[in-house]
Amino acid sequence: MQLPPLSLMTLARRQEGLVSAGQCDRAGVGAARRGRLVRDGVLEHPTRGVLDVEPGRDRRYDADHRRRRAAWLGMLALGPGAIAVGACALALHGVEGLPLDIRPEIALPGGSAGRHRADVRVRTFGRFESFRYGDRTIAALVPALVQALPELPRAHAVAVLDSVLQRGLLTDATFEVVRERVRGRRGAAGLAASWHLVDRRAESPLETFARLECVDAGVPPDDLQVEIRSSRGHLLGRGDLGWRLPHGRWLIAEIDGREFHERPDALLRDRSRQNALVSSGRVDILRFTATDLSTRAIVPSTVRTALNRYTERSNLT
Repeated sequence: MQLPPLSLMTLARRQEGLVSAGQCDRAGVGAARRGRLVRDGVLEHPTRGVLDVEPGRDRRYDADHRRRRAAWLGMLALGPGAIAVGACALALHGVEGLPLDIRPEIALPGGSAGRHRADVRVRTFGRFESFRYGDRTIAALVPALVQALPELPRAHAVAVLDSVLQRGLLTDATFEVVRERVRGRRGAAGLAASWHLVDRRAESPLETFARLECVDAGVPPDDLQVEIRSSRGHLLGRGDLGWRLPHGRWLIAEIDGREFHERPDALLRDRSRQNALVSSGRVDILRFTATDLSTRAIVPSTVRTALNRYTERSNLT
């Protein structure tokens, strides 16, 4: 079985496994050869004019790759002038908190609205800042946020803003610029009640999602990244979400992300830290995973039950 040339495979690795028909032509893989490679299962057509050089790849658990792939699919499908915008641009900026799957979304030079396709969303925006991304162009961070936020589900919008603030990609002043530029856009009204929920202390989208679930259920945490210290003032660890308990104690909720907490070194650190916190006598810990957040009920109901138990116990004493 003949494989694509190494130069094409190298290019595809920079483009999340995708290449355009034009790039194939320039690499010496013409239409006839591409047809044979598709028939042999070496290549696959995810959309017209774009080929996948990794058709057998399991993408179920690689969320960042899936989002970046959507951005590249749009840019490659609509040609070298296509500009990745909105959520696709945010994915290429490395912003966390986006939905697992996003639709390919691009703008064309000069604000052209032509060449609509069912599988690629072609947007018409006024002038906005952009920059080169390899040999392509993507919206700069601020306009990408302005384009994407009004159309994102509320939890993802807050998680995206938590992410860019926590990582220092956005200053407080620029945050206000984004907020002002979003005002008046379609969908902005639904976002209006969420700006005050943004918190740069959130260290992962899962923490944001869990916090919002608790806020909506009426058991908002009292603090984030709660520092627990020994009697001598030594830092024992930080808890993701914290609720104050009687007598200076804390109920801590730890939100474990699959990508980090399942690594052996991370598990060892988590266990040592948890043992230190519990041994202090000042902390009770609840642990949750992404699966627990899927119903929007497990985290807040577990927290509420624990808080009620401590209240009842305090009343008895």
